[in-house]
Amino acid sequence: MTQTPTKQQPQPQPARAHFVVPAKHPMVTVLGSGDALLRVIEQAFPAVDIHVRGNEINAVGDPAEVALVQRLFDEMMLVLRTGQPMTEDAVERSIAMLRANGTAADEDAETPAQVLTQNILSSRGRTIRPKTLNQKRYVDAIDKHTVVFGIGPAGTGKTYLAMAKAVQALQSKQVNRIILTRPAVEAGERLGFLPGTLYEKIDPYLRPLYDALHDMLDPDSIPRLMAAGTIEVAPLAYMRGRAQPVFTKVLTPSGFRAIGELQVGDLVIGSNGEPTPVLGVYPQGEKDIYRLTAQDGSSTLCCGDHLWTVRTASDRRRNKPWRVLETREMIGKLRAAHARRYELPMLTAPVCFPAQDVPMDPYALGLLLGDGCLTGSTTPSFATADPELATALETALPGVKARFKGRVDYTLSRVRSAGDVVTLENPVTAALRALDLLGNRSHAKFVPDAYLRNSADVRLAVLQGLLDADGGPVKQTGRTCRVQYTTTSILLRDDVVALVQSLGGVAYTRRRAVEGRTPGRVYGRDVHHRRDTHILDIRLPEGIEPFRLARKRDAYHAAGGGGRPMRFIDSIEPAGREEAVCIQVAAEDSLYVTEDHLLTHNTLNDAFIILDEAQNTSAEQMKMFLTRLGFDSKIVITGDVTQVDLPSGTKSGLRQVQDILADVDDVHFARLTSTDVVRHKLVGRIVDAYERYDNALAAADAGDTANGGRTARPKRK
Repeated sequence: MTQTPTKQQPQPQPARAHFVVPAKHPMVTVLGSGDALLRVIEQAFPAVDIHVRGNEINAVGDPAEVALVQRLFDEMMLVLRTGQPMTEDAVERSIAMLRANGTAADEDAETPAQVLTQNILSSRGRTIRPKTLNQKRYVDAIDKHTVVFGIGPAGTGKTYLAMAKAVQALQSKQVNRIILTRPAVEAGERLGFLPGTLYEKIDPYLRPLYDALHDMLDPDSIPRLMAAGTIEVAPLAYMRGRAQPVFTKVLTPSGFRAIGELQVGDLVIGSNGEPTPVLGVYPQGEKDIYRLTAQDGSSTLCCGDHLWTVRTASDRRRNKPWRVLETREMIGKLRAAHARRYELPMLTAPVCFPAQDVPMDPYALGLLLGDGCLTGSTTPSFATADPELATALETALPGVKARFKGRVDYTLSRVRSAGDVVTLENPVTAALRALDLLGNRSHAKFVPDAYLRNSADVRLAVLQGLLDADGGPVKQTGRTCRVQYTTTSILLRDDVVALVQSLGGVAYTRRRAVEGRTPGRVYGRDVHHRRDTHILDIRLPEGIEPFRLARKRDAYHAAGGGGRPMRFIDSIEPAGREEAVCIQVAAEDSLYVTEDHLLTHNTLNDAFIILDEAQNTSAEQMKMFLTRLGFDSKIVITGDVTQVDLPSGTKSGLRQVQDILADVDDVHFARLTSTDVVRHKLVGRIVDAYERYDNALAAADAGDTANGGRTARPKRK
């Protein structure tokens, strides 16, 4: 039987490519020292013959492969034109990118030249840039998104590139602070058995972050930046400890409430005096607590990691922004040349409480609290040497006539109308009874809550009445005018302080003891003091008028008027251990009002925050960390989900968060693989080997379930 010869398939015609290297580029930059780059190319394209003569390169072989070689040399020239040399590693990565993109050029696909010439940071004679396509996409995502997850095996540059972007953002003034953190899982509860201080114990787990910093910044500048709070390196546990004791008071539209009672959605007062919602409430357990006290006597409790917005005299002179420091960072540094170092922010506007009806005009109430007789045993009366005040009081109290009795005394009588019965109550007496003030003598007077928690106009009117009656301007050379107020009532002292603070001012208090005081003289006779006197020195912001009485108002403005009240941290002292909680608020600056109208906050604004080794966070830690995000901040979270060191049974927060935030806007997940490893080439092969093993193990486990345990499993060594 004759065999029919098979028909030969036509062989594709070999393709040819010709490339001329410009004379300004020596051939060694293209081919490498000793033709090292050329050998890399020849090994990657065995189906292509490459010949070099002079500055000309010819390639002959498979059409698809020749096309890739042509594109490779084009990309290499684009890189060389930027002044950046080509290395064997860069050539190998360029080939991998070209093969991934295919032979046809895609206008939207990143090219090797775009990847290799994207400079992130130049420091200390070296330039930091992405080396692979996925690294470039990771870096681009950091620019475009607020929260970026970099997930991939060790050695892919996740943390290093994030650090470079953070330093770049700090140097270009996009952020004011860098915060670097990682969970110290390996230490766990064994920290107590390690020698040294807490910082010495946790330092080994943060060392990789320090090393990266030293690659990117002048080593001499790093301690200075860390001392100023510009760079913070801390374990993740410190990120959640920014708390106050659960019984600490926080100002809300309805008054002060314990921070431990607050829930998400509740309103608190922000630095602009406006209500702002609570976004998160995070119990912290028992913490070491400190009492922070300002020079005006105001104070509050907080933990060592609690955040404070402060600035120094140098910051103010140089017009630098406010800095954010932890409580513990300021301990031992509160003085600079005997002056208080850290200034605290003040309310930028009076606190906005909801307006409510009151039974008496607020200015009239202030006058009566100052110089009125409220005992109820006689007709209400008022004492003043200023007829202007008697007229103002009469005007503010409808149905009441201020009748002059003699010297400085006025009786506040009810205006009778035809047909009135004798038993009608005096309007002043009725209002005082409704306010629970009737029967109180001077040492027991107070400002009712209905006035303390009212609109700014009502609070200011009460304060003006009190100051017109018992206050006065005090001129100081070279400074704005302060106001002095005196009272024998401790309650009234505290209420006046609260009024002043709620309007954005400060009040200093001191006590003058009754013992040993020289009696006063009134109409030629001695008047002995019966009780201690409380003296308040008040400073109010510009625009807040403390007086209505003409002579005091004129003297106040002649002495310089209001200015800029200031608060400085005076002391930070240990105050035991307490259960603590932290809150997050929606205010743009993250500030909220705590005790004595001090401004503090917990979230991180204008910061570039990096969480490294995130696979070792629990689900609760991951949520806590993400909700610390403040305004104008950026978060980068890096980790390798195949290297989880958490205790058995604890789910990795990095694994869980991928399902939770997958569809959330402005959150991006960048994934890197073994091809992006930039360490020793063997590292990439090791990663691939482990991945194959894990996949085989998973397939065997699935087979066990389907076949009753009869599937062969890969052997464990």
